[in-house]
Amino acid sequence: MWLKPEEVLLKNALKLWLMERSNDYFVLQRRRGYREEGGGGLTGLLVGTLDSVLDSTAKVAPFRILHQTPDSQVYLSIACGANREEITKHWEWLEQNIMKTLSVFDSNEDITNFVQGKIRGLIAEEGKHSFAKEDDPEKFREALLKFEKCFGLPEQEKLVTYYSCSYWKGRVPCQGWLYLSTNFLSFYSFLLGSEIKLIISWDAVSKLEKTSNVILTESIHVCSQGENHYFSMFLHINKTYLLMEQLANYAIKRIFDKETFDNDPILDDPLQITKRGLENRAHSEQFNAFFRLPKEETLKEVHECFLWVPFSHFNTHGKMCISENYICFASQDGNLCSVIIPLREVLAIDKTNDSSKSVIISIKGKTAFRFSEVKEFEQLVAKLWLKCGAASTQYHDISTEVPISSESVDPSDDIEVQSLICQRECSKTVNTEALMTVFHPQNLETLNSKMLKEKMKEQSWNILFTECGRGVSMFRTKKTQDLVVRGIPETLRGELWMLFSGAVNDMAANPGYYAEVVEQSLGTCNLATEEIERDLRRSLPEHPAFQSDTGISALRRVLTAYAFRNPKIGYCQAMNILTSVLLLYAKEEEAFWLLVAVCERMLPDYFNRRIIGALVDQAVFEELIRDHLPQLTEHMTDMTFFSSVSLSWFLTLFISVLPIESAVNVVDCFFYDGIKAILQLGLAILDYNLDKLLACKDDAEAVTALNRFFDNVTNKDSPLPSSVQQGSNVSDEKSSHIRVDITDLIRESNEKYGNIRYEDIYSMRCRNRLYVIQTLEETTKQNVLRVVSQDVKLSLHELDELYVIFKRELFFSYYWCLSSPVLKHHDPSLPYLEQYQIDCQQFRVLYHLLSPWAHSANRDSLALWTFRLLDENSDCLINFKEFSSAIDIMYNGSFTEKLKVLFKLHIPPVSKPAKEKEAESAKNSPEKGKEKVDIQAYLSQWQDELLKKEENIKDLPRMNQSQFIQFSKTLYNLFHGDPEEESLYQAIAVVTSLLLRMEEVGRKLHNPASSTKGLSGAVCASGGPNEGQTESHLEKDPSSLREEPQWSFAFEQILASLLNEPALVKFFEKPIDLKAKLENAKTSQLSSRTRK
Repeated sequence: MWLKPEEVLLKNALKLWLMERSNDYFVLQRRRGYREEGGGGLTGLLVGTLDSVLDSTAKVAPFRILHQTPDSQVYLSIACGANREEITKHWEWLEQNIMKTLSVFDSNEDITNFVQGKIRGLIAEEGKHSFAKEDDPEKFREALLKFEKCFGLPEQEKLVTYYSCSYWKGRVPCQGWLYLSTNFLSFYSFLLGSEIKLIISWDAVSKLEKTSNVILTESIHVCSQGENHYFSMFLHINKTYLLMEQLANYAIKRIFDKETFDNDPILDDPLQITKRGLENRAHSEQFNAFFRLPKEETLKEVHECFLWVPFSHFNTHGKMCISENYICFASQDGNLCSVIIPLREVLAIDKTNDSSKSVIISIKGKTAFRFSEVKEFEQLVAKLWLKCGAASTQYHDISTEVPISSESVDPSDDIEVQSLICQRECSKTVNTEALMTVFHPQNLETLNSKMLKEKMKEQSWNILFTECGRGVSMFRTKKTQDLVVRGIPETLRGELWMLFSGAVNDMAANPGYYAEVVEQSLGTCNLATEEIERDLRRSLPEHPAFQSDTGISALRRVLTAYAFRNPKIGYCQAMNILTSVLLLYAKEEEAFWLLVAVCERMLPDYFNRRIIGALVDQAVFEELIRDHLPQLTEHMTDMTFFSSVSLSWFLTLFISVLPIESAVNVVDCFFYDGIKAILQLGLAILDYNLDKLLACKDDAEAVTALNRFFDNVTNKDSPLPSSVQQGSNVSDEKSSHIRVDITDLIRESNEKYGNIRYEDIYSMRCRNRLYVIQTLEETTKQNVLRVVSQDVKLSLHELDELYVIFKRELFFSYYWCLSSPVLKHHDPSLPYLEQYQIDCQQFRVLYHLLSPWAHSANRDSLALWTFRLLDENSDCLINFKEFSSAIDIMYNGSFTEKLKVLFKLHIPPVSKPAKEKEAESAKNSPEKGKEKVDIQAYLSQWQDELLKKEENIKDLPRMNQSQFIQFSKTLYNLFHGDPEEESLYQAIAVVTSLLLRMEEVGRKLHNPASSTKGLSGAVCASGGPNEGQTESHLEKDPSSLREEPQWSFAFEQILASLLNEPALVKFFEKPIDLKAKLENAKTSQLSSRTRK
């Protein structure tokens, strides 16, 4: 690798370097201790230690080239190499391209300047694309060289960053370098002859956390496959941990959650991932989650400034965050003031001429925001004006009435008119009012105490609107949160849910979208629509709105439209309960966008087949219980109790366990505070029932206590009619239990647990996602092993090791073969055995690593034939059960079983027309090409597999001439290198001669004129490993096979002949150490793909 020219004092370097080549202008040196017998003694050990600890390529690479200036002790380092081949290539290039040119210069200074310029040009050309995005390209190149030299991973493996740190091996710290790449965490240390090399794949990490103890003040704990690793002494441990967390979750998404990964263009190409890009991505994700913005938004700029709060008459300090379409502000003090300004709402942006460095943003509704003490505010104003111009072309203000004059020629007017027409046509079938206003209109003539309280709530919100503004750009303060905790008024609930969830932005960005989706999804019939129809009447069945066709039809349209919009989620149980509550308080289109916000942003990965998001938040909840309620953790021997109890809390936002009049207050807080509100409320509920839970003797008693508590949660201020309220239906027998008001419960949850930060929840979600995914993968593995172990003789431990190797080989394709079609076949919703399948190329690699026959000269052909034999449905993929069955026969099969496999490998499968193959493949895979899984087809397939187990050897087809010759050659190749090689060759020659004579005698009985003397002689004459005579005979006279009558052998004939040769029987029945083979495969699996 070419290096930026740097001065080197040769006098001090002679003790560490040995000269190998030199000429008038250049010197090639080798590092002392490298490639020397005994490691170069003490000097070699010290040099190796320096190379490991110090960060300088000149001290690390074993070879280097220096440019020498005559009559000077100062040399310039211009190249280094990890091996002799690389450095020799550079040396030869210098001799061929530079040496002749240097002779024309008159002065040494001109020669040095020319060499420096030439080397810098080579470096610029070499790193033009690879290192342009790095903070320090030259230093990164040096680290990359060391990374490649130490670990030898494939070239496609992208190094993201590196750190100096200590790795704790027992109680002894080892100083070295930690390398973070797209797929691996790697560590290297060399201290006084002791080398430590560690490679951990990110997808194997089950725990990643920051820890501290008496010895380690602060360290990063990595758990992989049951082994714990600790790294400490980082300069910036928080940044390092955040980057490791991102890379681990990136690998998890890429391999185990490919649906999400495919929808993420940023992560689509691992070669484009950089440290800076990952950091920016993390900031953008936290920015979008905090302000409830569309996930497509990217944080562009952050400015510290002050925002003038008019109703409080003071400036609050905070940060202005700018993305493509929004300007947001959040205060850093305790006032909890935040503002979201969509650029589509901006009318003007001005700057002041005084020293306050202020930016004034005016929006629709005669509201202005003043940001002061903004650095570079003039450039910021110019940028914002450009952004406003771009945003105005994306959004259009749609009023309820659009005046159309004959003089209007603005094309944007036509777009607005078309959107309004679409909405009006859609309104014929779509409800334009919330169901609550239809079924429970407020009667002003009969005001009771609850209605008066409701009016007082409305008045409080109107006062807030007057002070803080109304709409998406309102000030959100502590007072806003207090009003949300008290419960949002019925008439404002839909509007404020849209506002706080950010759904209002989605709807504004997609005018007319819902109407189009409803129209497109009408009449569709699939698995999702069938499940929706089944659950429609189970959604709040006690409410009048869903006892009528109006509510049922609206619910059907919203759920079907969402299933059409997002077919990967489609429909999941619990979505109907949530959507029915949304329809009570929001218009139908608004309810749709609220559902989008919940499923795709606020509760990610909740509503899919594996409900990973809910399981992750349950793990977060358990972690919070351990932190805040330790006495409950000590009492409960099994934390899974909290998971089983709280699953419905998270999936339905407490709607399924609380009375409807109380549950809507929880939904209010959820849309304002996100998952933080649900976690806080869950802790408050457990805290409230702490004494009862500690007195419970088993889980059933604890569940009963919690259910009784939920039955007694009320909302004394709810204006809903008593016929609708569920809490009012509690019988008098239960009146002895203490009633709990939902408002008091929510307020208590905020007071006790309101200090839980959004950043902490985000970090806990990332950390626990690793654990949840690995737990699900472990469950998949155990189920696969349980099924496979019934059909093979391999032990469970051997199967476990084999499964790890099988899965790892598949993951290597995910790492470095992005275009591989196998990447499309991982689907966690499939049966366990079908989730991971390998193709022919991957099977070939595994065959070379594991097969006892892999030393054969025709091993690639054997691997191909074995794969075709296992691939019964001709889909070019095999699963672990099929793979393990082949390995089991090779190691544990009897002589007959092994011979039968070899026999079948040399008989091509019966050819079938393409259409017939497709039909058979569809029949063998009941769920391919179908939305609905056919259980009967699975049962039929299972029965067919049972019948196939007992295969009669008499049913095997006969082996013809060419196949038998190839079969004989395979046997010769298998025997090569065996201690009994000569006796085996002699035995196979005897068998082939005997079989041919038997066939010749049989044909003479039927046709005395026929003779196989020529061919028999050719085969028998081979008599050993030199089978070239047979091939040459066939090549010289290829028509001989066609002219003479075809002869063939049955499997029974070959088996009987081979059984007569003890050497052959002993060869196939001798035990083979599978354990050693598995261990060797695990260590060499990665090295087989390393750089050559």
